[in-house]
Amino acid sequence: MNLTLKDIAQALGISVATVSKALKGYKDVSPSTRKKVLEYAKKVQFKPNTQAAFLRTKQTKLIGLILPKIDHDFFAQILKGILNQAEETDYKIIILCSDESYENERKHIQDLLQLNADGIFISIAKSTNKFDHLVEAQKSRTSLIIFDRYVKILPSHRIIIDDKKAAFRATEHLIQNGCDKIAYFRGDLISQISIDRFLGYKKALDHYKVPFNRDLVLTCNENTLEEGKSKAAQLLEKKLPINGVFAVEDLLALGAMEEFKKEGYKIPKDIACMGFSNWNLADLVSPSLSSVEQNGFLMGKKVFQLFIKDQKNKAEEKAFTTEIIPTHLVIRESTDFGIKT
Repeated sequence: MNLTLKDIAQALGISVATVSKALKGYKDVSPSTRKKVLEYAKKVQFKPNTQAAFLRTKQTKLIGLILPKIDHDFFAQILKGILNQAEETDYKIIILCSDESYENERKHIQDLLQLNADGIFISIAKSTNKFDHLVEAQKSRTSLIIFDRYVKILPSHRIIIDDKKAAFRATEHLIQNGCDKIAYFRGDLISQISIDRFLGYKKALDHYKVPFNRDLVLTCNENTLEEGKSKAAQLLEKKLPINGVFAVEDLLALGAMEEFKKEGYKIPKDIACMGFSNWNLADLVSPSLSSVEQNGFLMGKKVFQLFIKDQKNKAEEKAFTTEIIPTHLVIRESTDFGIKT
């Protein structure tokens, strides 16, 4: 027998509204009443009828979170920020991973739309170059919020950083520490953040009148430790004169540092190294790695807060919101000539 809210209300001698509020944790229900409702619901093994709730409220209380990677410090921080905000609500988060695949991403969106998810939070996969699935989500009743990796040509709710400005400041720091031959390990040629970080690097060179050398720009597709080692070895093999490296992600910079040290170069005396994302590893290696802090936890919190705001204003005609999360440089031994390494 499937019990209803009405059955619980009759058994306890209270209103259906009070039972509903107690189960949802509303603060206008006294602690004693809430305890009584929860204990009874547990005793009779009450399970809410989600289909009936959806027909009544047009809400499933489900949110789909699609991450490009799971084993990534920055995305882990974003997840923590989202969960931090969600824990005080009755929303359930479904965590999915595209594994940088457009096909996976598209399937996840379709599955979440079939589930009538109230919200879809997504950071775009590297291989995504078609956006029909995102447009489909926007046309549905679902709140689509894109974070970190976004699509410039698709208007949307966005929580992002200013990648161009962050990369400019990182490159500027290297230049101000005497680097005038700075290699750049850039990301793929498709994603907007990869493009913006490259433009920030180039803008800093232009601003400080440092010659741009295309041979010092290496495209990375995996952004792994091994790829960082490989690209550093490639630079050394070509005997290109460098005194600085800026990498689009920390693992690339860490791999490069390992290769440079293996070949007898001192960091930062011979080659200063700067990463991006401020992984936990950055502070654990020797020398420690300077990096750009993206404030992933704050980004995650802002994503959920924007979702709640969008849900409250569903009936209104409104423009898309873009919020820029501040970044800052974390200066460590790999670029600080005042620190003995």
